[in-house]
Amino acid sequence: MDIDIQQPQQVELDLERQQKAKEYARIRRRLSFVSMGIGVVGVFILLFTNLGIWLGDQLQGLSWQPIAGWFPLQVLVYFLILILGYEIITAPIAYYSGFVLPHRYGLSTLSLKSWLGDLFKGLALGLVLEVLVIEFVYALLAFQPQTWWLWVALAMLFFSVVMANLAPVLILPIFYKFTPLPEGDLTKRLLALAERAHTRVRGVFTMHLSNKTTAANAALMGLGNTRRIVVGDTMLDRYTPDEIEVVLAHELGHHVHHDIWKLIISQSVLTLGGLYLVNVALHWAVETQHLYYGLADAATIPLLLALMGAFGLIVMPISNGFSRLVEYQADEYALQSTRMVEPFKSAMTRLANQNLADVEPSPIVEFLFHDHPSIKKRLKHADEFAAAMLSGLA
Repeated sequence: MDIDIQQPQQVELDLERQQKAKEYARIRRRLSFVSMGIGVVGVFILLFTNLGIWLGDQLQGLSWQPIAGWFPLQVLVYFLILILGYEIITAPIAYYSGFVLPHRYGLSTLSLKSWLGDLFKGLALGLVLEVLVIEFVYALLAFQPQTWWLWVALAMLFFSVVMANLAPVLILPIFYKFTPLPEGDLTKRLLALAERAHTRVRGVFTMHLSNKTTAANAALMGLGNTRRIVVGDTMLDRYTPDEIEVVLAHELGHHVHHDIWKLIISQSVLTLGGLYLVNVALHWAVETQHLYYGLADAATIPLLLALMGAFGLIVMPISNGFSRLVEYQADEYALQSTRMVEPFKSAMTRLANQNLADVEPSPIVEFLFHDHPSIKKRLKHADEFAAAMLSGLA
């Protein structure tokens, strides 16, 4: 196969948009920190005043217990008060960061009505899933107080696998329209790419992103019998077939390297460790400090959320570091399998320009918050690959 490294670079980095990208990323981080700070302050107030205990006491009348010690109505009401209270308090931040800011920087095409519709659909779906999880946790706290953390970790592993399989057919269509990509050269090229990667797909689909955003994306979605190639319509009208092919080659690299399973298992291991530490802290608070009526007391919810949140922040750089590693390997697969260096570089540059991606974030920001290598590092990777190809080392 010929190596595409001699073509002149046709796509240049838009320096003006890079300035906007840095501004956009900085503002979004600050808003995220403010939202996080509100949550932290709220949890601290509940934990270090009598408010959390008092709220639990007010719900003692909801005494139905299908399992001895499990009060699902108390847990439900307590949890909804916390979550809905947080959503209401942070609603102005959500509106500014989710609607005003993307429109200001030209990334959103949603009307306010459509944005609110997506917001409430996401909130409703999230609440249903979160309530099911919290009720499951507290049922196990009552029924299996010593091993609840192990059962929760196993259940979350199973749920992650199920969601990876069902999300493309049950969840994403709630928010996006999908249609089969018409037969043509691009469809044939992408299906041939999947065949060379020994990957079965259910077809190539267009994801209608332009109804919501000007940003571009492409992905290999699903697991097993739901796996499909998906290309955003915002990419189809701006990128060459070579660029789209090399982007999808990256996505296929994740399948070839079994990255979905690696990420699910690694996240499950981290979750297991976090839940065990939460278990130790809960037993200490209840059995040694006698702060609550029992492990399944609804008043322990703020402590549970605080412990899991703190653990999540601590391990986030580890999780992101592993994710950046698998993304680097997927880039390597895309370059190795297509030999299209210049289309890879031009696609990365187009994505940075179009999606307002900061090409070179500060090292500390990338280390803490980014699950992909910076665009600058990905372009450098492509140049190193091209040099290795010319010297006969790759």
